[in-house]
Amino acid sequence: MAINRTPVLKRCRSLELEPSYLGVNKKSNRRPARSGRKVSEYGLQLREKQKAKFIYGVQEKPFRNLYKKAERMPGLVGTNLMQMLELRLDNIIFRLGFARTRREARQVVTHRHVLVNGKIVNIPSYKCEPGDTIEIREKSKSLQRFKDIAEVTGGFAVPAWLEGSIENLNGKVLQIPLREQIDVPVNETLIVELYSK
Repeated sequence: MAINRTPVLKRCRSLELEPSYLGVNKKSNRRPARSGRKVSEYGLQLREKQKAKFIYGVQEKPFRNLYKKAERMPGLVGTNLMQMLELRLDNIIFRLGFARTRREARQVVTHRHVLVNGKIVNIPSYKCEPGDTIEIREKSKSLQRFKDIAEVTGGFAVPAWLEGSIENLNGKVLQIPLREQIDVPVNETLIVELYSK
């Protein structure tokens, strides 16, 4: 499995992205070396794709496969792509506040701490559907790790398309998120333009 080991703040600087979108509360005072340079149209499209891949922690091949699925679905391709990325299990764990970052959410899922509709799911890319209940396994709820996470994420707002309880470590997908409900700074139309060349 491919792992991106680039330091988070360095990658955020190069993509001109706020680390808070990743759940990281650090700041970088350094400026990227290329700041101020004119970027080509292709460069802008590529940056948006890299931004989306970096935020959601998806590699190139799975991202391209998601795009192909989004093309076959009815509606706008860019919106479909963003909805599919939001409905990934690791992202939902992050959004519900059961992990501080999406990387940590991915680890929580792969370590078999998560139940979807009462069954253990250890696939971070598992696509959740409206009506699915997501919870942390009963055995795992008493772990110090989740107590520490609850302290940090307790004040975070859960998106309107989800319903969750940080005390009980459970939640539910209420609906497919609308594009306005996805607060990620990605211009998906540029990604569509890039892939449709």
